[in-house]
Amino acid sequence: MDGMPAGVSPTLWINEETARRRADGAPIVPLGFGEAGIPVLTELTERLADAAVHAEYGPVAGIGELREAIAGYWRRRGIDAEPGRVIAAPGSKPLLFALVRAIGGPIALPRPSWVSYAAQAALVGAPVVAVPVPGAHGGVPEPELLEEAAERARRQGEPLTAVILTLPDNPTGTVADPGTVRMIAEVAERHDLLVICDEIYRDLIHDPERPFLSPGELIPQRTILTTGLSKNLALGGWRIGAACLPAGARGRQLHAAVLSIASEVWSAPSHPVQSAAAWAFTEPDAVSERIAASRALHGALARAIAGTFGRHGVTLRPPTAAFYLYPSFEAHREHLAGAHDVTTGAQLSAALLERHGVATLPGSAFGDPEPTLSVRVATSGLYGDTREQRLQALGDPDPARLPWIDAQLGALDRALAELLGTRGLHPAARLV
Repeated sequence: MDGMPAGVSPTLWINEETARRRADGAPIVPLGFGEAGIPVLTELTERLADAAVHAEYGPVAGIGELREAIAGYWRRRGIDAEPGRVIAAPGSKPLLFALVRAIGGPIALPRPSWVSYAAQAALVGAPVVAVPVPGAHGGVPEPELLEEAAERARRQGEPLTAVILTLPDNPTGTVADPGTVRMIAEVAERHDLLVICDEIYRDLIHDPERPFLSPGELIPQRTILTTGLSKNLALGGWRIGAACLPAGARGRQLHAAVLSIASEVWSAPSHPVQSAAAWAFTEPDAVSERIAASRALHGALARAIAGTFGRHGVTLRPPTAAFYLYPSFEAHREHLAGAHDVTTGAQLSAALLERHGVATLPGSAFGDPEPTLSVRVATSGLYGDTREQRLQALGDPDPARLPWIDAQLGALDRALAELLGTRGLHPAARLV
């Protein structure tokens, strides 16, 4: 994307670029950065303040109280977890890096997938094999294509070592169905693959009754789970994440390897944050209620924005989790090329930002080929600029009609109409 420095995480760049443009007074529809956009729960800030006296480093793997709480969180979800196999860190991102470093490559990734998986693999020199996702959802490779990739890699003398899944998914905002997860688990068994399953969005499935299956339930002896509090409780800036490693000899080896990396890189998570997080992972009523409200808000806005794109003939997988969408503009390829000289995802994202003030990220940032006319959209930047607005959005049964959200939806509608030569359908767009 034009202006993005080489080697910088696209998600962090678009966040800073959006803030810079807003500071300069430019109108921006902030759909680029995947921050949860929810106010911090008051009970959490109180516990953080109470724990601020703890300035000691503490154990590399995290304090015992936190690891016990995290193990309990996973056990309530049907996962075989115990504190001795849990590692806490300043965010799940460094844990994923340490895991990729400890396992080595080649590693299979869904395509598209979160921007940092491939970047982290590149940093440690681990080859990546990108496997397209199924048509109905993202976050997991198409099982048959993963099978073919594993067989091909073995024939070439470089067998795959692991596959990374995201359940639910960033960038598509969908959750894989249990049948697909079962098939992935079978492929992993046949080809002796470790499965790293990033479940940081697990608590944000829009319909809490929707079936969810973790590979940790099917193949616990080869599954590594990661999670954190940056998405379900919007604590990204607090930097706290966790991994649960499998039992057995392989799990013990990985545990030792990750702790070795951690001891030399981040030493230990912030002790006060760990103390507050330990309370959150026990899921008291206040936490469960805040997550439920967040889930409802994310779902309502994802559906509203999906409807806006759909009315302009832009296709996408129906959002079922988190606060992301992955719209495809392929149906408008001829018009975009002829009217705007736009033929790639990066050019499309740049045109939306530079000409129409809509911040997105191109599909190429998530591993799709450059010509793919897709962008990743995050809804959470629309919830409000103040704590009061965001709290109101959390409690509103129809948050899309709140004035500050409605205005942004209208701006998006106008931008799509101007870019695509279609008719603006949002009430605010009819004024133009």
